[in-house]
Amino acid sequence: METLIALAAAAVLIALGMRLIHRLNAQHDARIAAHHFSDPYPAIARPPGHSHHPPTGQPAGHRLTGTWP
Repeated sequence: METLIALAAAAVLIALGMRLIHRLNAQHDARIAAHHFSDPYPAIARPPGHSHHPPTGQPAGHRLTGTWP
């Protein structure tokens, strides 16, 4: 009889755990659906003189050429 009660208690605990995990997953999915991660950012306007390229017109990666002084 004790074994039957222990098995029934274990089954109830497993069912409650499954229910809790299911509810947490549903809540997490609802939070993810509320955020729009794929929306593009608005354009960032840079003031004159603050571009990524140097004023010589060459790309930024090609500025350091030649030998060390």
